[in-house]
Amino acid sequence: MTKEVVRYEVQDGIATLTLNRPEARNALNAEMLEALMAALEQACADERARVIVLTGAGDRAFCAGGDLASFARKTSAPEQYEETARFARLLHRFTQLPKPTLAAVNGHALGGGLGLVLACDLAVAVEHAKFGTPEVHVGLFPLMVMAFLYRHLGPKRTLELALTGEPVPAPVAAQMGIINRAVPADQFWDAVTGLAHKVASFSPTTLRLGRQAFYAMADMDLERALDYLHNVLVLLLSTEDAQKGIRAFLEKRRQ
Repeated sequence: MTKEVVRYEVQDGIATLTLNRPEARNALNAEMLEALMAALEQACADERARVIVLTGAGDRAFCAGGDLASFARKTSAPEQYEETARFARLLHRFTQLPKPTLAAVNGHALGGGLGLVLACDLAVAVEHAKFGTPEVHVGLFPLMVMAFLYRHLGPKRTLELALTGEPVPAPVAAQMGIINRAVPADQFWDAVTGLAHKVASFSPTTLRLGRQAFYAMADMDLERALDYLHNVLVLLLSTEDAQKGIRAFLEKRRQ
C-alpha cells in the first residue's frame, strides 16, 4: 500500500491530521500539500469533527518547511508558480475553515512549517521545539509566511526572524505570540487534547460565526470593523444556540 503522506483520524470530536513524512522531517512537497488540502476538506465535511488538530509524525520535527529537493526539480517559471501557489492556497484556506484549528507542534516548525502553525487558530508546542524562517541561508526569503508573521508579531520581530534566519525556542515563541503555550514533552498531548476538547464543547455555530468574523475584521479599519461585527452579533443573537445559552444563563442552569 502507498503510504499516506497525511494521516486522518477522528476521535471524541477531534479530527487529527498528521503530516507523515518523518524521514524528510515532514517537509512540504506537492503531494503533501494536495493531501493536506484534501484532509482539511474532509474534516470540514465530517460531522464527527468539531475541532481540527494538525501535527507531525515522528519526534524530529512538526514540519521543516518546503521540500527544497522538490522545488529544485521545478525548472520552469510555470512549474515554480504552481508549486508555490499550492502553499498560498493552503494557507488562505486555513483562514476560511468553518471549524477551529489547533497546531500540535511536536517538534521544530521552520519556514513553511511555521506558516502552518501561524495559520492555525491556536498552537501548543513541546518545550524543545524551535520556530524560525531559515530561508535566507539558502538565498530565499519567507515571503508568504511573512504575511502571517507580520500579523502576529509586527514589523521589527518579523524582520528580525526573516533577516537573520535564527530560530527561537518554544518558550520564547510563546512570549512573542507565535504559539499559545509551550509545555514539557510528557504533558504535551494532555495539553493538546485538553484545549481541543474545551473548544469542541462550545456551539459549532457560534465558533463558526465568531471565527469567520475574526478573520474578516482583521484588516478592516476600526469604524468598518465595528459596523461589521455589530451585524454579526445581531445574526449570532438570532441563532438557536445563542437563544438556548441565554435562557440557560438566566435560569441559572447548565445547557
